[in-house]
Amino acid sequence: MIEKILVANRGEIAVRVMRSCREMGIKSVAVYSEADRTSMHVRYADEAYCIGPAPSAESYLVSDNIIEVAKKTGADAIHPGYGFLSENADFSDRCEKEGIIFIGPSSYAINTMGDKITARKTMTAAGVPVVPGTSEPIKDLEDAVSEIKKIGVPVMVKASAGGGGKGMRLVEREEDIISSVKAAKSEAMASFGDDAVYIEKYINSPHHIEFQILADNHGNCIHLFERECSVQRRHQKVVEETPSPIMTEKVRAEMGEYAVAAAKAVNYSGAGTIEFIVDDDLNYYFLEMNTRLQVEHPITERVVGIDLVKEQINISNNKTLTYKQSELTQKGHAIEVRIYAEDPDNNFMPNPGTIKHITEPLGLGVRHDGYVYQGYTIPIHYDPMISKLIVWAPERAEAIERMKRALYAYKITGIKTSIPFLNKIMDVPAFREGKYNTHFIQDNQQYLEPQKKSTQKLKDIAAITAFLDYLTEQSEIKPGNGDAKSEPSKWKSCGRKRGVSRL
Repeated sequence: MIEKILVANRGEIAVRVMRSCREMGIKSVAVYSEADRTSMHVRYADEAYCIGPAPSAESYLVSDNIIEVAKKTGADAIHPGYGFLSENADFSDRCEKEGIIFIGPSSYAINTMGDKITARKTMTAAGVPVVPGTSEPIKDLEDAVSEIKKIGVPVMVKASAGGGGKGMRLVEREEDIISSVKAAKSEAMASFGDDAVYIEKYINSPHHIEFQILADNHGNCIHLFERECSVQRRHQKVVEETPSPIMTEKVRAEMGEYAVAAAKAVNYSGAGTIEFIVDDDLNYYFLEMNTRLQVEHPITERVVGIDLVKEQINISNNKTLTYKQSELTQKGHAIEVRIYAEDPDNNFMPNPGTIKHITEPLGLGVRHDGYVYQGYTIPIHYDPMISKLIVWAPERAEAIERMKRALYAYKITGIKTSIPFLNKIMDVPAFREGKYNTHFIQDNQQYLEPQKKSTQKLKDIAAITAFLDYLTEQSEIKPGNGDAKSEPSKWKSCGRKRGVSRL
């Protein structure tokens, strides 16, 4: 039985995993870079050890250092969280060779589903519908032009390795094929060390819907229903919810069965996610599989009532799933938003710095998965996500209002965050109506774009008007109305806000 787990990650996911460990009576070991010495996960763990300098390539991605700490502390298992080494097949193999349990799937499953081309082939063989496209990597630019003309634009050029929206280009015109393929290959090489790309038919009005699955080592596999993840910026999720507002019971059941079939096709074990692309007519196609815990897993936990981290640990302990598909239901509605240290008014540029004050939202149906605190300095070396805010309510409309209330109560000073932008999303008519797809942000710029700041000319006019109002008050004369008292001037109020004081 697992008695001590090393969490090979940082930030909010490290803290989240450790919380479940504590509830299960399992000791936790934190690893941290020099930049994370004061991070919350270091404070929360039972033990903590530095594994290298700030850059992740010299710390969190160095498997030798992590294995060394696991051995030193007597950790039975390693939980990789998400990102970093979570989908690294070599690390999974290394743990097995060292006699340490890797809380995740086998290296075979990671390799098969991690390579998008191999995954497409595997899913086709398993009878899971896939987006029309190529089944082999594009050989060269001439091959790319030929294949895209066969499929017909628009198409997506996608990196075979990796994810997170990197190595992807939308091609809407044939004259853009060569430049788009070159750009995708270059980004794929820089991000994943592999420039292999393939072509997929682009689905108009696409919805990004994923199914959470759990599979044990005894051939049992279930799905925990869907998550709607279509609110995206640069192919990265911003808001997630469950159930999906577009889903029907019939389609949900069908997609769930395909999700289970996809997992079984690679003898999957653990928690994983099958992602689908869905059009407005609810035609659906396999997109990819994430062989790890997802950032948005809390909303599934909330509506289904299952702790996914505990289930991962139980599966790694070789236990049989205690849930049957027929016993699972979705109760209520949950929404998650990702809070980033970034400036929404400046093209979402990362905004690391020291947190001067933080007030976390509380109340019925609110969950906050974070790791920052007052006085903590957010390092520049990692992803700028600082927390996840999750709300639950019996109905979707109430969940939206609850999220608005929670975002209003969430106060952070010292840095800029995405909270104002997320608040705007909650009020966009398309979101409130549940009628949105992955183009949501670009299609609703009139609701989401930054408010225009006053020009210098307008500020000068306000200041001059405030001064003239002051002179008028002094002479107790209101133009056009004799000695009648006037209402306070809005120009004067604006002028005062801009620093114009009474003489």
